[in-house]
Amino acid sequence: MSDHVYKKVELIGSSKVSVTEAIETAVARASKTMRNLEWFEVDQIRGHIKDGAVAHYQVVIKVGFRIDDTP
Repeated sequence: MSDHVYKKVELIGSSKVSVTEAIETAVARASKTMRNLEWFEVDQIRGHIKDGAVAHYQVVIKVGFRIDDTP
């Protein structure tokens, strides 16, 4: 087992359906352009209220990815 180095980037996912979908949207989109994604942490959850109901969810996450060992 070798030692690894990781980097974190902040992403903001949104959804009209749920917090979970907001997270999954952010991770799915990031995985299209980033390699070696390994974990995420939720930093903030917020939303928009319209007419007394939740209209939109927004989740700030930090995604960790492993830096390649190859040059």
